[in-house]
Amino acid sequence: MDFSHNETRRMLADTIERYLRDKYPLGPRVEAGNSDAGFQPAHYEALAELGVLAALFSEDLGGFGGEGFDIAVVFEELGKRLVNEPVLDSALVPGSILGLAGKTDALEEIIAGAARYALAAEEPQALYDLTDVETTANKSGDGYTLTGTKTVVKYAEGAAGYIVSAQNDGKLSLFLVAPDVAERRDFITSDGGRAAELSFTDAPAELLLEDGAAALEDAADRAIVALSAEALGIMQTIREMTIEYLRTRKQFGVVIGKFQALQHRMAEMLLEIEQARSAVINAANALGSKSGAEKARILAATKYSIGRIGQLVAEESIQMHGGIGMTWEYDLGHYAKRLIMIDHEWGDQDFHLARFIELGRAA
Repeated sequence: MDFSHNETRRMLADTIERYLRDKYPLGPRVEAGNSDAGFQPAHYEALAELGVLAALFSEDLGGFGGEGFDIAVVFEELGKRLVNEPVLDSALVPGSILGLAGKTDALEEIIAGAARYALAAEEPQALYDLTDVETTANKSGDGYTLTGTKTVVKYAEGAAGYIVSAQNDGKLSLFLVAPDVAERRDFITSDGGRAAELSFTDAPAELLLEDGAAALEDAADRAIVALSAEALGIMQTIREMTIEYLRTRKQFGVVIGKFQALQHRMAEMLLEIEQARSAVINAANALGSKSGAEKARILAATKYSIGRIGQLVAEESIQMHGGIGMTWEYDLGHYAKRLIMIDHEWGDQDFHLARFIELGRAA
């Protein structure tokens, strides 16, 4: 089967690559990660103007893409330059839910880069299980009120609204909540960005989807493809940095890339990165061509593989660089931190391995 990108996707990748190469140095990115916003709004708006956000959604939702390979192309390029603008957390994930809920006006604003939304679905006791929800919804007149706590809500600062999951008369429903009715505690993530813990006490809410489990699962599927492709892009940059270092660093008057032990370790790393590439292709293809347990099992296998390979690539590259690999001034450490953190978003290795096994038993 031919998985070569079509002309539109190649042009999209080239456009993103050129913009980031010319306009996106790592220094300001790292500094922005410690700001209140956690990213650089001007770059987020520029990506929207380039059509990057539109590529994440189908034509009937106002975009021009929306397939698994469209998502993979975008996030692989973002990963190569360690972009922390919240394309995943503020556009792709909330946009997919708002699209299914028929909120076309809000989705148009997302695609234009004029508004950002945040998904509040994780809870402290849930350990990645988005169906383990203790937040409750109660009918209040013509609307609802929510009470509960959500954690690791990415880029909540400046969001136009929060999409919140809650138990609603035995169903897992999704609600839209205004930012000013939540108590928020912001914190900096270790890979450079912002997240928050949200607390709701009888907070007014608008019902988006009464049965929101399927929409939440669809958003998670898309997030897994996006994160896996981002990790692949990061691995490619780490690979190039490590090869260049092995070619130039000398010990005892000899380029260290000539040492056989390092050659073997580098060869293993290159093989594992190609395994990661195959996993991303498989996941992107499954997003549109598979369904049910078969699709879920492929995505679980992909996220597990990306987590395992990402950890290996981060550790091996730093060890081959030596002490310089962990210095703040050297780019590699920042790439490695993000690669490790990707394993802990939308389910880590242990979570997805257990899910893969469970789905296999149920088949």
